Amino acid sequence: MNHYDLLLIGAGHAHLGVLRRWARLERPPGRIALLSAGHEAWYSGMLPGLLAGRYSAADCQIELAPLCRAAKVELIVGQVEALSVVQQQVRLADGRGLSADWLALNVGAQVASPVQQGTGMQVLAVKPFADFLAGWQRWQADPQPVAILGGGAAGVELALALADQLPQLALFCRGPLLAGHSAGLRLRALGHLRQRGVRVREDCPISRIDDDCLISGAAPVWRGQRLLLASGAQALPWLAQSGLACDADGFVQITATLQSHSHPHIFAVGDCASLPGARKSGVYSVRQAPVLAVNLNAALRGLALRDYRAQRQSLALLATGDGGALLSWRDCSAGGQLFGRWKDYLDRGFIQRHRLSG
Repeated sequence: MNHYDLLLIGAGHAHLGVLRRWARLERPPGRIALLSAGHEAWYSGMLPGLLAGRYSAADCQIELAPLCRAAKVELIVGQVEALSVVQQQVRLADGRGLSADWLALNVGAQVASPVQQGTGMQVLAVKPFADFLAGWQRWQADPQPVAILGGGAAGVELALALADQLPQLALFCRGPLLAGHSAGLRLRALGHLRQRGVRVREDCPISRIDDDCLISGAAPVWRGQRLLLASGAQALPWLAQSGLACDADGFVQITATLQSHSHPHIFAVGDCASLPGARKSGVYSVRQAPVLAVNLNAALRGLALRDYRAQRQSLALLATGDGGALLSWRDCSAGGQLFGRWKDYLDRGFIQRHRLSG
């Protein structure tokens, strides 16, 4: 079993930021590795543009090997099957085992799915991205009506990216569309969706899939053969099974230093972690990266750790599928091609910052 001083598990936004900083500055001492499910990291912010035909797959990916080499970090490609916090060991799906003195988790979350009865409906989740894109390419060969489950930013962007490629599209929201965002952004999004022919059903939680029918409560609300899942985050099962203290939904409870409440030698960031004030959004994961980099360095050197403070407000930029974007900041909202160009500039900038050679 290979042993490391530090094992970074997952190639999420925060870990990418940590590696970029270590590539430019001195990295901590010891043997360090990144464990990733694939050789590339997908940037989720560009997925709607990819589906709308504005980007290629290569535009949306970051090769991990050059970034890891530049940061002097070993890259291990494998799928986590189990984590034992008592033994500080990770078991991979191919049977390999890894152990480390310190662990950092940035593994994201899976997409929540209703209970399915029967096989009349094909269900495709937006994560993992590689699996989603492969499934979507198969669907493109034979366009049919599609329903999207999820009324957050991901569901809205997905619907606007695909509206012109499908004969019929319906979007189902558990509560109001874009709950938690400004009223202005919500109204603008509703206008765009209706203009593009997307049927929006708010306050319509889907309780189950019954053969080729979506059921809300006890009532059938949509019939078809294809469902896209862009609904809320669901914790990966092995997190709660690891022995880590988790919240009621199975996400790792962490302190302000980004350490596990129950096992301080384990850090957790991004969607897999639970910290009051930090939303499950890539924006928050990116902002956790500088603090995580400092604290991992401090942990390996025996120094004091720093607190992370979540920002109270975050800018929202939602792609509208036609090159434009909707903007929301505090109670203000706007939309148009200018904001689409700004979003494109920010997204491409993120990719370029992490495309390092080494």
